[in-house]
Amino acid sequence: MKKKNRTFLLVLLALVILIGGSAILYSRLSSGYSAGVLTGEAPEPSATDEELPQAPEFTVYDLEGNEVSLSDFLGKPVVLNFWASWCGPCKREMPDFDSAYQELGGEVHFLMVNVTDGGRETVETASELIDEEGYTFPVYYDSDLSASTAYGVYSLPTTYFIDSEGHAVARASGALDMETLQAGIDMITE
Repeated sequence: MKKKNRTFLLVLLALVILIGGSAILYSRLSSGYSAGVLTGEAPEPSATDEELPQAPEFTVYDLEGNEVSLSDFLGKPVVLNFWASWCGPCKREMPDFDSAYQELGGEVHFLMVNVTDGGRETVETASELIDEEGYTFPVYYDSDLSASTAYGVYSLPTTYFIDSEGHAVARASGALDMETLQAGIDMITE
């Protein structure tokens, strides 16, 4: 009986350490970064440009393997979306992103960043989905996971709205409908 109690206590202690360590790791990865959270309605601006956080720099790759950095897109607002081909909510929002890109692609950069882990998600599986659906927005591959790490992405889809000066204005987790996507775009284009 004592052996079972000792084993139970060791397992319980291991779980407490694991959960506590995860919380500490999450807080360290996400410290210093906070953008407004976007809901169905565009919130009132609560910060001046000086108070808005600078969006973290990252490097991703295009289909040919060329490096592309966030700083390459300064000067125009950016819609930064993290997604994967196996993600149902990601696939549900893609038609709206493609429509917005077709309408606003000259005014707003759309960075559709595939979280390419090399296991469950590969360049091939992601590219196949884009080709099958006929999407026209540009797709970039986060094959070293530096972009998703820089932004603390822990669920897909996640979208960030970045103004033309590189300030992170808002973020949204989960699939966006067209109304919410437009609200985010309005926040970075007005």
